[in-house]
Amino acid sequence: MTITVPSTPYPDQKPGTSGLRKKVRVFQQPNYAENFIQSVFDAIEDKDGATLVIGGDGRFLNREVIQVAIRIAAANGFGRVVVGRGGILSTPAASNMIRIRRALGGLVLSASHNPGGPDEDFGIKYNIANGGPAPEKVTEAIHARTLTIDRWLTVEADDVDLDTDGETMLAGMTVEVVDPVTDYAELMRKLFDFDAIRAAGLSMAFDAMSAVTGPYATEILERQLGFAAGTVRNGTPLPDFGGHHPDPNLVHAHELYKTMMAADAPDFGAASDGDGDRNLIIGRNIFITPSDSLAMLAANAHLAPGYRGGLKGIARSMPTSAAADRVAAALGIPSFETPTGWKFFGNLLDAGLATICGEESAGTGSDHVREKDGLWAVLLWLNILAVRGQSVEAIAREHWATYGRNYYARHDYEGVESDRADALMTELRSKLGNLPGRRFGDLTVEAADDFAYEDPTDGSVSRNQGIRVLFVGGSRVVFRLSGTGTSGATLRVYLERYEATAIDGDATAMLADIAAAADAIAGIVRHTGRERPDVVT
Repeated sequence: MTITVPSTPYPDQKPGTSGLRKKVRVFQQPNYAENFIQSVFDAIEDKDGATLVIGGDGRFLNREVIQVAIRIAAANGFGRVVVGRGGILSTPAASNMIRIRRALGGLVLSASHNPGGPDEDFGIKYNIANGGPAPEKVTEAIHARTLTIDRWLTVEADDVDLDTDGETMLAGMTVEVVDPVTDYAELMRKLFDFDAIRAAGLSMAFDAMSAVTGPYATEILERQLGFAAGTVRNGTPLPDFGGHHPDPNLVHAHELYKTMMAADAPDFGAASDGDGDRNLIIGRNIFITPSDSLAMLAANAHLAPGYRGGLKGIARSMPTSAAADRVAAALGIPSFETPTGWKFFGNLLDAGLATICGEESAGTGSDHVREKDGLWAVLLWLNILAVRGQSVEAIAREHWATYGRNYYARHDYEGVESDRADALMTELRSKLGNLPGRRFGDLTVEAADDFAYEDPTDGSVSRNQGIRVLFVGGSRVVFRLSGTGTSGATLRVYLERYEATAIDGDATAMLADIAAAADAIAGIVRHTGRERPDVVT
């Protein structure tokens, strides 16, 4: 029997670029998670008898919210819920599961690379039938419903045993608990030459950061590809990620970085984040920026079985460096510059306009799913290394010699007071018309705008996606506020300098004049009170 629980709206449930993310204690408020899940179901159609996928990254509160979501799904008429054993499904594996099960959609319970634990972060994201994040028209409908919701629906039932594979019935709905790794691993075997990787004799270190990728990496890297036991570090998902920040960058994966810079470093190093959709790529004695990784993967993708037919196009988020654009031009295929957020790539992938996509925030992926995919990027790199028989450094230097080098860095100012961050962006927008022609040191502003994107597949327009200041010669600085945090604001400043022949410089030194110009243009120190960024990637 369906139970109707009266409720009142919470005013703070507007989904961001990756769903609703808040502190755990916010989600633990009475009716908070329930209101949002019910709002999702109220905003979508064709639920009766449909299949819904549910899974998460194993962080604190994951299991409890899954049980709540299963009961709400039953009360709303779903016919089947597919859930990963233990409540585990990486974000790319969830996308794949939605697609192969022809589900109406899925709930992905994660706050991605944000910390986990009772005092940290939690999140809920709805993915649609193509496996990708809900587009803006859906998230806007969800948000509108959260502001008027007066009840949520549930059923009276015992908790589902999430640790045993198989089917059970719950209030007339089938709940199927599945191995979270099997279907994803099968997809990877179709895309990559596992025999060639095994035969190459490569050594590697992979840091799963006590997050969701651990079981996937252990099965694929160690069991199926034959890498040595212990190749996967921190491979057991923990509710608090072992007390660490599961963001695969040079700050939070510093131990891996030290391993790869040592004299006895393995051939290849990589890491993934909390929900498995981001990646860090490090070769022996060389870090590959996410922007460069996207370009290098695209240039070499034809070496993997899944991409031997060539690429249809390459897409990147606006803050990501233009390195991939140069590869697209050389291949004679289109390149697309989109706002930040994987949902913008989904339309391009569905329309067959792009094959490989990437973001500077360590996310790359292809048309195999509709999410970025950390382990996919690692496996494509391994396939390339195996076929080319060269080191990561040799491949990178050959790439730069061919295409030139886009020196690149992202400066994050985290937890900035929201009013200060907003004031900086408001003042900056007011200056845009007066910036062209102005000089900052040796740099001359060629153009400045607030990036807007018209989707070539449906004509929708997304405005105010970040401020771009473009300098003569191909360098630039981009300013935007991140939508992935849970408190305050993160100001992200992206620095980029293109050099056609000077490919051996130190990135920090090469970007110093861009960084100085960024502060002069935006008044970063004046507005934020910060003398330096909290994280540089």
